[in-house]
Amino acid sequence: MYRPHPFHWVPADGQRHASADPHPPGASIYPDGTEVETLCGQKLVASASDTTWLWGTCPVCGVAARRRAGLPPVAGAR
Repeated sequence: MYRPHPFHWVPADGQRHASADPHPPGASIYPDGTEVETLCGQKLVASASDTTWLWGTCPVCGVAARRRAGLPPVAGAR
């Protein structure tokens, strides 16, 4: 059975962050300009464009997202 992760990825502030904030009603992403609280503890504004999804992942959000998803840390991660 498919179970979505308890977070969503959101490009913001030059990195891909993760957030547990719900998407706005009817949206499958955080629309451009949406303020979200990230798993690294920041309040950031979402950047929704085709290229922002290519940004690198915030290392703190990456660790927190893997933990929330029940996955082991990435080899070599701090």
